[in-house]
Amino acid sequence: MNIVTTPDSVLRMATTAMSRTPDERLRTVMEALTRHLHAFVQEVRLTEEEFEQALEFIVGIGQATGENKNEVVLASDLLGVSTLVALLNNQDPQGESPAALLGPFWRANAPLCRAGESIARCETPGVPLEVTGVVRDTQGRPIAGAIVDAWQASPVGLYENQDPQQDDMNLRGRFETDADGRFHFRTVRPAGYPVPTDGPCGALLRAQQRHPNRPAHLHFMVSKPGHKVLITQVFADDDENLESDPVFGVTRRLIGRFEAQRDGQAATLAHDFVLEPGEMKFPRPPIP
Repeated sequence: MNIVTTPDSVLRMATTAMSRTPDERLRTVMEALTRHLHAFVQEVRLTEEEFEQALEFIVGIGQATGENKNEVVLASDLLGVSTLVALLNNQDPQGESPAALLGPFWRANAPLCRAGESIARCETPGVPLEVTGVVRDTQGRPIAGAIVDAWQASPVGLYENQDPQQDDMNLRGRFETDADGRFHFRTVRPAGYPVPTDGPCGALLRAQQRHPNRPAHLHFMVSKPGHKVLITQVFADDDENLESDPVFGVTRRLIGRFEAQRDGQAATLAHDFVLEPGEMKFPRPPIP
């Protein structure tokens, strides 16, 4: 009879029930997930109380997700899954720039700006930063007309959609590369900041005695028809949290050189990007 007799029989019955899934990829993913999930439960001998806590955590991250925060994305980040997916899907076999986390604060349709324009749309105290670079293809040729979408947290560690004191779309902007693939914009030097800790993910960090502080960085999304969309980050080379990023997002090639100018009263960052040929497919914004 096809009934449960042992713990192992539960797994057999569950995967058998899924075996008729017509979508082959869905069947493969769900069967593998079920096998690993059952193995985890058996390995740690999950108690009923722990199971209830796990369900409460899952419900909690959904309830904590809203207009200005995506706690589900944050949970994936803190478990290292987001970085793992980015690395597995972007192994740069042709020399393209390394990918990084999208993060929970990207917004689509940032203002399209002129070259050299500032993305600070309201008074934003901080060290002035000038960012320059070139976008190329994997053959080293400059890409004209690529769109460089940049966004960042303010020097107090908040993105504009977290902070009512900032104007809409502050520290966000898109720039089109010129005939030589160059882009150029002005901003203020970003600061490191803590990931949100007011929800279930914050409670998890505290229980694990992990700090929440991300190293200072700029986000970039670079696109051009005929090329894969590059989603990446550039980290400040002098940040004390480079080796302890709570979302495990720092790799060596993502560290940029923020050079001090005028005795530290200003800074520059020169960073180039290489796009891989492929389909231009944009992600879904984590929040509006």
